[in-house]
Amino acid sequence: MAFAGQVVWITGASSGIGAAMARALSTQGAKLVLSGRNEAPLQELAQSCGDALVLPFEATDYPAVASAADKAWNWRGHIDVLVNNAGISQRSLAVDTAFEVYDRIVAVDLLAPIALTQALLPRMAARGSGRIVMVSSIAGKVGSPMRTAYSAAKFGLFGYADALRAEVAGLGMKVHVIAPGSIRTNVSRNALGPDGSARGVSDKAIENGLDPATAVQMMLDAIASDEREIIIGTGMEKQIGELRRTPDALHDQMAAVVAGGYARKMEEGATE
Repeated sequence: MAFAGQVVWITGASSGIGAAMARALSTQGAKLVLSGRNEAPLQELAQSCGDALVLPFEATDYPAVASAADKAWNWRGHIDVLVNNAGISQRSLAVDTAFEVYDRIVAVDLLAPIALTQALLPRMAARGSGRIVMVSSIAGKVGSPMRTAYSAAKFGLFGYADALRAEVAGLGMKVHVIAPGSIRTNVSRNALGPDGSARGVSDKAIENGLDPATAVQMMLDAIASDEREIIIGTGMEKQIGELRRTPDALHDQMAAVVAGGYARKMEEGATE
């Protein structure tokens, strides 16, 4: 019951990993903020999640993101955990893919979670606590064919999170990145094709993937154990993720650089 009484904000909560995480957290007694684009499925989910606030918004509408951050924070006076889960995938060869697909996927999968995190970050830092969770992908560790836009965005989440983790380690905050492999969701059906339209069909790997409830419990256990990189998968997918795992010693080293006054020294150097 590691999350009992905690306020957890989940984006992309209307289905898949997000919905499964909301259900699992509700059984632990967490207070949930449920976000996504469509209010109806969020309202339906909230009915089975106890203490919950439904807060729909478009993730790439940045003024709406700022407003949502205010509403979510003011609901209970703080946010303990932010789970940036909303995203969209891709199934198309780069040579066939319109640039608009890259623009859309990078906006949804990378810039939107950064925007929401930045909207909460000063408040979490001032409070001296909080967890930021980024849901990336195994495709954010190893470039995956037919997912060039998706891999680019999901790799970016790791870069942002790793740098942020080093900066906030001394502020009582934790930053986690989850790299799921195949999980039985609609991610492949909703993936964008070369012209930006939804693919409409699933992959065999996804259909044979982990049950969302099982995967989510693994994620929550790892977060509660303060794991920084969380690889969720089986077989080759798990092996790939583990091969590309960043050693904890390197994360510690980067945090020590910040603790040693790196930012202050940079600022002083800029004024000389």
